Amino acid sequence: MTSRRRRSLERVTLSDVARSAGCSLMSASRALSQPERVSDALRERVMAAVKTLGYVPHTAARSLASARSNLVAVIIPSLSNAVFVDMVEAIQKVLMPAGYELMIGVSHYRPDEDERLLRAYLSHQPAGLLVTGFERSDAAREVLGSYTSPIVTLMELGDSEEEFCVGFSQYDAGAAMTRKLLERGYRHIAFAAAQLDPRTLQRAEGYRCVMREASRYEAALELLTPEVSSIGLGAELLDRLLAQHPEIDAIFFNNDDLALGALFRARQLQLAVPERLAIAGFNDLPAAAWMHPALTTVRTIRGEIGKLAAQMLLSLMRGESPAQRRIDVGFEVVMRESA
Repeated sequence: MTSRRRRSLERVTLSDVARSAGCSLMSASRALSQPERVSDALRERVMAAVKTLGYVPHTAARSLASARSNLVAVIIPSLSNAVFVDMVEAIQKVLMPAGYELMIGVSHYRPDEDERLLRAYLSHQPAGLLVTGFERSDAAREVLGSYTSPIVTLMELGDSEEEFCVGFSQYDAGAAMTRKLLERGYRHIAFAAAQLDPRTLQRAEGYRCVMREASRYEAALELLTPEVSSIGLGAELLDRLLAQHPEIDAIFFNNDDLALGALFRARQLQLAVPERLAIAGFNDLPAAAWMHPALTTVRTIRGEIGKLAAQMLLSLMRGESPAQRRIDVGFEVVMRESA
C-alpha cells in the first residue's frame, strides 16, 4: 500500500505534522492556531507539512481540549450589498492571519432570521461575535445575554459604556447631506428610501430634523417603502415622486443603488440633473464617481469599520483591553455634479 493511500485511510495527526516540520508538537499547534506568535520560517515549514501530509485539523476536538474556539461569527444584513462585502473582506484580512475562521450569516434585514442565526452560531461557542447594528428582537437579546465571549457591533455607535462598537452616526450623516442640499439652494427636498433597516430610519430622522429647522419639512415628500433596494427600484421611486410632487427640486436617496437608478431614469426622461432636479445618494459606491453626471453622496469607510472592529475583537479575544470601546470613523459628504 502506498504512503498516500495509507494516509487517506489513517487520519494524519498533528504529531505527524510536527515530525515532518522538525519541530515540537506545541510549536506546530501554535503555528496553526496562533501563527502571529511564531517565526515566518517555522510557520512556512509547518504549513508545507500540512499540505504534503493532507492534515485537516479536528476543530471540535481542538476546541474541547483547549476550551478555546478558533471560530468568529459575523452576522450582516446582506451579501448583495457592496457595503457589507467590503466590510467582511476587511474583517477576514485581520482575523484569518491570526488563526480564526469566519462563520458568516446573512439576516436579509429580518429580525427573525437574525435571531435564528444567533441561536445557530452561538451553539458552536465561537470565540467572538461581530453583529451589525444594535436593534434586534427581545428573543435575540436574550440569546446574546447568555453569551459570555466578546461582542463588537458594526456600523452604529452605542451609548452604553459596556458596549464595544465601530461605526458612525447615521443620523448625523443624513442631517449633513440634507444641510448641504439646503445650502446649495434646494428647497423642496424629498427623501426616498427602501428596505427600511434601522440605519436607513436614522438617516431619515436626520433629514427630518434639518428640514424642520429650516421650516421646509413636508411629510408628503418622504417616500419610504419596505421593498428590496435596487437600481430598478430607484428609477420607479423617481417616477412616483415626480408624479405626486412635481414641485420637488432635489431627492436624497438612502443609498447609492437607488440614486443611480434615478440618474438612469432621469436621462431617459431627458430631465436635466441638477438644473431641474438634484439627486444625492449614500455610501459612495465605486460607480458613483463615474456616472454622468457624477453622483453626490455620503462617503462611508466600511472597509475601515471592518478592519477596526476585527482588531478590537481580536484584542478582546486575547484578553486585552482595547484602547477605545467606541470608535467613530466618521463620514464625508461628497458633492459632485448631480447636486
